[in-house]
This record gives sequence, C-alpha cells and structure tokens, in this order.
Amino acid sequence: MDYLYGPQQYNHHIMPRNYKYLFFDLDHTLWDFDRNSEATMRQLYEEYDLAARGIEDFDNMFAVYNIHNDKLWARYRNGYIKRDELRWKRMWLMLLDFKIADTALSHELSTAYLEILPTQTLLVPHAQELLDHCKGRYEMHLITNGFETTQRLKLQYSGIARYFDLLITSERSNSMKPHKDIFDYALKEANARAEDSIMIGDAVDIDIAGAINAGWDSAYYNPKEMPHSHKPTYEVKGLNELIAVF
Repeated sequence: MDYLYGPQQYNHHIMPRNYKYLFFDLDHTLWDFDRNSEATMRQLYEEYDLAARGIEDFDNMFAVYNIHNDKLWARYRNGYIKRDELRWKRMWLMLLDFKIADTALSHELSTAYLEILPTQTLLVPHAQELLDHCKGRYEMHLITNGFETTQRLKLQYSGIARYFDLLITSERSNSMKPHKDIFDYALKEANARAEDSIMIGDAVDIDIAGAINAGWDSAYYNPKEMPHSHKPTYEVKGLNELIAVF
C-alpha cells in the first residue's frame, strides 16, 4: 500500500502514480446515500402518517428498513432476486416488523421512495473539493451497481454530473461489482487501460476487492476505519486526503 491514513503512518517517500483515468463509485463515496435516504424516509413517514398506523418512532423504523435493505441488496447482487422484488419487498418486510401487513402500501412507499430519493442533494464531505481538484487533470467516470435512471437523476440534482464522462451501471454492463466483467466493460467504454486507471470507492468487498481482482489500483475511502484484510493501493479516512494522491 502506497498511502495509508489512520492506524499506520503516512509514507512520504513514495510518489503518487501517474493515472489517466479515475473511476469513482457513487453511493456512499460521493453522493451521501445514508443522509439522503434518511431524509427521503422521513418525508414518507410524515406524508403517509405512519405514526398513526402504529410506527411510533421514525429512527426505529429507519433502522429496521436499513437491515432489510442491506440483506435484500446482498441477495440481488448474488442473483437470487430481481430488481423489482428488491424495491418493494424492503418496504413490505419493514412494515411487517411493525405488524402492518399491507402489500399495496408497500408498493406505494416503494414508488414514492424511488421518486424522491434521487432528488436529494447531499454529498459526502469533501466530495466537491476532490472533484474540483481532479477535473481537467484526469478523465473521470463512474462505476455503480445502482440503477441507470436513478443514478443519472442523483448526478443531475446534486450538480456533479458535469464532472464525469461516463456512467457505467450494472444495468448497462450486465454485470455488478465486485465481478471483473464490469471493470473490463468500463475499460472498453472509456478506451482505457487497467495500468492507467484507479477505482475509488467505500465498499471494500465490492469496490476494492473488485478492482484488485480486475488488476486495477484502488483507493479505499474508509471513514470509520473499518478493519479488513484487503490491500488497496491507498486508504483514506477523508476524501480530502486523496488530493495528495491525485
């Protein structure tokens, strides 16, 4: 590892490598998914008066939703369920935990969530600063497991679409991180080479493991300093620390 911030010392003697292509993850890396999702769910909680239906505490509801969402996303990534099932079933399972068996409401909440979420605009701290620094120095692209239409809306509403040339989604490439196919597809689309490219992401088992498996360098954004066994090229606690790399 060339740079490691956190438990180990920063190595001042190794010069950053010369990259031509930066490939960013979107959710949790640049676009603040957690805070934007919470704002969206809070709006639904109020608009659908879920308190009157027996869900007395929003924070508890949001925590339950996240548990089901994470489990279903894992099943989706592994090919066990389809996109539409993921989208409505996370709401259905959340409601069931509060003894609300209402399939119609689950579908309504799912539709409303997907309409509101991409219009949220909160970015991860220092994301704008990093993008401003890198713009013009590199070709910048996105590789995301998110859905095409939703991700494009997020980029537009948050004002960061202008930084990127390509949006590579799992839908478009017919593959998902951490599988090598989506990284190979990204190189082909960008007319890039692996040795000139680096993946920047927050998910060590998805972004970083995928990049390593594809033969790419990687930069792991690890704000909570979560322990792991992977060996990214760089590891940072804050996105602003990547300015020293790029």
